[in-house]
Amino acid sequence: MTLRVYNTLTRKKEDFVPIEPNKVKMYVCGPTVYNYIHIGNGRPVIFFDVVRRYLESQNYEVTYITNFTDVDDKMIRKAEELGQTVPELAETFIQAFLEDIRALGVNEATKNPRVTENIHEIIDFIAALVDTGYAYESGGDVYYRTTKFEEYGKLSHQNLDELQYGIRIEVDDRKENPQDFVLWKAAKPGEIYWDSPWGQGRPGWHIECSAMVRKYLGETIDIHGGGQDLTFPHHECEIAQTEAVTGHPMANYWMHNAFLNIDNEKMSKSLGNGILIRDLIQRLKPQVFRFFMLSAHYRNPLNFSDESLKQAANGLERIQNAYDNLKHRLDTASQTGEVEAAITDRIAAIARQFDDKMDDDFNTPDAITAVFDLVAEANLYLQQERVNGTAVQQFLDQLQAFDAVLGLLSQAADELLDEEIEQLIVERTEARKTKNWARADEIRDLLTEKGIFLEDTPQGIRWRRK
Repeated sequence: MTLRVYNTLTRKKEDFVPIEPNKVKMYVCGPTVYNYIHIGNGRPVIFFDVVRRYLESQNYEVTYITNFTDVDDKMIRKAEELGQTVPELAETFIQAFLEDIRALGVNEATKNPRVTENIHEIIDFIAALVDTGYAYESGGDVYYRTTKFEEYGKLSHQNLDELQYGIRIEVDDRKENPQDFVLWKAAKPGEIYWDSPWGQGRPGWHIECSAMVRKYLGETIDIHGGGQDLTFPHHECEIAQTEAVTGHPMANYWMHNAFLNIDNEKMSKSLGNGILIRDLIQRLKPQVFRFFMLSAHYRNPLNFSDESLKQAANGLERIQNAYDNLKHRLDTASQTGEVEAAITDRIAAIARQFDDKMDDDFNTPDAITAVFDLVAEANLYLQQERVNGTAVQQFLDQLQAFDAVLGLLSQAADELLDEEIEQLIVERTEARKTKNWARADEIRDLLTEKGIFLEDTPQGIRWRRK
């Protein structure tokens, strides 16, 4: 099956054909680094990580860029409140962001460009827009002239008559039209600034991504992604800026994930229902949150609740237990060699099922169903008293191949127990040999408190972490 991707621009699924064979250029808008990221920010971070992982599993070489907006109005205000410089504030929350996404199993981007590292490129981009009449200076600010770009609104499927007062900034009489948006902001006294042909100031929000996409990936890229809230105005404005300068499509595929609700309510500052990722993962495994995020199709709204997290935890536990059991039986398998054709065929069929679902616009919930099918087959096979180590390895390899895409499994079961726990397991084994059941149960309870669960199997004692 050919990979098909839903393109926001055309509002339909399209066959994915990269610009260069076996290579994908991908840009996903990153955070404005003035605070810790919340769980809503986690959806695009996790989903587009899976998109990248899947493309790589299909032998594409992916250049994955996600930026940091490290200067804007919010950052200036927050830095003033904390008595810090804007660069100091940015560094704090960039490092916090990287810590949080690592905890969520997100792979490092090819590059994380910062606005402040690309001021020269941004100024050059604005100058090109001014020179061609797509932008104009007014009172030290520079604005984009939306009426000149005839296709403005094509991404959000609106026209200029429908876009009154919808831009991120307030209506300003310095603009020719209310729809015009700022490219360069004149600095106020005491604010961070850079010199430009229009005076001291800093970039507007939209222009930064146009400049960085062109610098790091080229005039046209394969995939541009982000949250649904970025469709308009941010991505709409990016298209207008970039295509006015280059004359080429900015991206061939525009992908947007839907919103995350909390207990069936929209997450918002006014409701005070935002949850920081770093707070959430203090009370549950990061992999549970990742599983939850992938349990619905990315274009469908997702509702966050205690019940949904409980379901995610149960589902993840089934997969993790199968992985741990396969690892354990591989170590104790008494035979190796040729595997029954039925087993090999069934594993291959499930692998095709997984790929077919991912090829259908990255349908992660149905791909997870394929993982559960593999888990069920593996569990059925492991019920046998004697198993073929080669067959166990095939199940294990396929489960790990799925996880290379989804990133759900914890490798904790591969870690050595510390000295105290090792001794307790030895002592419990001796207690059972001498039929000192009370002591054996006491040790089991103690290990349970430490998050270590023991299972007595025909192949010996196996353990797993909570």
